[in-house]
Amino acid sequence: MEEIEYNDGIEVTIAKASHEKYVDEILETISAAAKVRGTGIAKRTHEYVAQKMKEGKAVIALYGDDFAGFSYIETWGNKKYVTTSGLIVPEKFRGLGLARRIKHKTFSLARERWPEAKIFSLTSGAAVMKLNTALGYLPVTFADLTDDEDFWKGCKGCVNYDVLERTGRRYCICTGMLFDPKQKMCTDAAKRELKSEKKSFWQKLFQLGIRN
Repeated sequence: MEEIEYNDGIEVTIAKASHEKYVDEILETISAAAKVRGTGIAKRTHEYVAQKMKEGKAVIALYGDDFAGFSYIETWGNKKYVTTSGLIVPEKFRGLGLARRIKHKTFSLARERWPEAKIFSLTSGAAVMKLNTALGYLPVTFADLTDDEDFWKGCKGCVNYDVLERTGRRYCICTGMLFDPKQKMCTDAAKRELKSEKKSFWQKLFQLGIRN
């Protein structure tokens, strides 16, 4: 994917080991956001997130030295499936289209590293569903997602896990969404979405007549 240059001072980049110093803040921000929404979330440990950074499976947004956003990817089912998870933007950085930039980065990273894999999302957030839909994800039943037990074990930290357990893993509060690289309607949507954001932050302000 062609890199888009932004002039807002926020860098969205693939995380590395040196970014571990932000992990606790990332986890606290994710937990606080879940409490505000009143929804569940699969809890991750400091060690888990730090390992994603070391493996080049995470994306972090920084404004100077300030944490501005995060997400990570993981493979399941012998790399036949990939998830993009943990998307979060601190409140003071919201409204700048930053979640979309991070989502694009993790999606592109997943497509580059595992081009044949299906990418899926399990979310209760309307904003994430909207981002997923724009990239060509389609709503699916849980049976269409990975049967990798390690993935589903990750849901045990969610406050709604009992719902998933009671229904025999058929459904829960979250919605399952899937991007299938073999479906043209999915890949066409992704191409349109990834090409659509070509304007910088300041160009957008200029169009809105906000520049001085």
